[in-house]
Amino acid sequence: MSYQALYRVWRPQRFDEVIGQTLITQTLKNAVKTKQISHAYLFAGPRGTGKTSMAKIFAKAVNCQHQEDGEPCNQCETCKAITKGTLNDVIEIDAASNNGVEEIRDIRDKVKYAPTEAEYKVYIIDEVHMLSTGAFNALLKTLEEPPANVIFILATTEPHKIPATIISRTQRFDFKQIQAKDSLSRMVYILKEKGLSYEDEALKVIAKASEGGMRDALSILDQVISFGDDKVTLDNALLVTGAVRKQLLVTYLTQVNHQDTQKALMTIQEILDEGKDPERFTEDLVNLTRDLLLYQQSPELVTQIEMDQVDSDFKQLAAEIKPQQLYDIIDDLNDIQQQMRFTTHEDVYLEVLTVRLAGRQSQPTAVAQTSQVDNDAITRLEAEVSSLKKKVANLQQAPVAKTAQAKRPAVVKTVAKPKRTQVNLSQVYPILGAATRQDLSALQEVWPDLMNILSIPQRSIMGVSKPVAASPDGAIIAFDYAFLQQRANADQELNDALENGLDRLTHKVPNLVFVPTDQWPQIRKTYLEQHQVAGQENQDTESPEEENHDNADASQSNTTPVVDKAKALFGDDVVDIKSD
Repeated sequence: MSYQALYRVWRPQRFDEVIGQTLITQTLKNAVKTKQISHAYLFAGPRGTGKTSMAKIFAKAVNCQHQEDGEPCNQCETCKAITKGTLNDVIEIDAASNNGVEEIRDIRDKVKYAPTEAEYKVYIIDEVHMLSTGAFNALLKTLEEPPANVIFILATTEPHKIPATIISRTQRFDFKQIQAKDSLSRMVYILKEKGLSYEDEALKVIAKASEGGMRDALSILDQVISFGDDKVTLDNALLVTGAVRKQLLVTYLTQVNHQDTQKALMTIQEILDEGKDPERFTEDLVNLTRDLLLYQQSPELVTQIEMDQVDSDFKQLAAEIKPQQLYDIIDDLNDIQQQMRFTTHEDVYLEVLTVRLAGRQSQPTAVAQTSQVDNDAITRLEAEVSSLKKKVANLQQAPVAKTAQAKRPAVVKTVAKPKRTQVNLSQVYPILGAATRQDLSALQEVWPDLMNILSIPQRSIMGVSKPVAASPDGAIIAFDYAFLQQRANADQELNDALENGLDRLTHKVPNLVFVPTDQWPQIRKTYLEQHQVAGQENQDTESPEEENHDNADASQSNTTPVVDKAKALFGDDVVDIKSD
């Protein structure tokens, strides 16, 4: 087979050719130059960011006899053999299919033998998180007492699955997602080297669709080249990626904002007729609303993210639509995405979504119209309010029994719409068990400073959150919007920034647990009720004399432990005691 995929042909062969990982490449080059080479390295990061390529380059650099400035020459026999994968002293192992104890024991038995051709024997273990517990234990012994001239390079996309005992014996390098502009420049370089024509807009679509993976970007580019007969056009890129043209997304959202339901439905039909994936459409729409929110706060940032793809229609929409409307749109999109996973009629959901969004955007207009009522109506309303105030004053002066009886029918319990967001109570309850008002006050005091440390996109997520409970080792953060709570849970970079900021401000790193605000009262109530039950079980062991002595104040004694616990957790100024 003569043809090779682009990501194989253009795999980096030098540190300087690796895209978007400058910090890591410079560190490894300096280690090679100064001969400060560790016995074990951990390369962690998303797929397609250069972990395995970096491992092979490093293996060449430490074994190359003609390396200059830490770079391999790629001309000597050793470098060529490593590039081809034929050097016996550089062993690449796929832990996904060799994850048992026997495979690692085989490595442990052979690692003690000196390299035969190169200076260092290098073991590259890819997807190391797939190893079993027994295999990790077998590997740990080798990492504790490594033989001379042996280097282990562990690569993984899920470092949280690797035991801490393994990580602590390695030098860890975290590979970041490759920025779209870096992917774009690399694709431009490759296409120019191949002598192929291309459209800039097409490469921007591919760069965004790759989601930070250089290998994914080159794979998509390979498809577009094949589909377009060696021509890279915007239409072909949209067809291959399944993305929706951004101008069409802006048009759709503008129609929704103007309550033009009929035109918005026609736009949806046009998108579906082109064969676009409905789920991909909703994802693109979420990204557009995010860009609109960010543009309202920092236009320069969005211009950089979108690689100058900000036109006049986008700017006009950003000026017209309000942030609260965008929050509501994202909330609806989040619900629709979850529902679409379990249906074969995705087009119906998109049509329902369109009608709902257009109807919701019309609510501010109705409110504005009601503000234009005549003065006579305002006067009548003021008179009715005055009359109601007098009735309330009379009721407050009535006897307690009558007041309680009068109030009882008026009590209306509002049942909040249940959210689909799942909260891990096994993480929440331990924090509540050790929570104190002092810890919560300390966290609330530094919370504004913590927000200032975050980047603008991170502040846009955390701006609608606040700490509601804290212990010495943990904190519970409530989010006004469930979709932002889910995004915060999934954003590892945001979590790292929060932990680093708290470490700088408070000199400790509490375990942060995110919950939706609308679920927090029920979580707190359930915990307090369970605490009350535990207290009652302890009281059941009292003697009959003690039980008789406490019968007179049974109601108060049953309530006091819960009230005391609530005050200890949340403070006297927060707890409001009400009789049933």
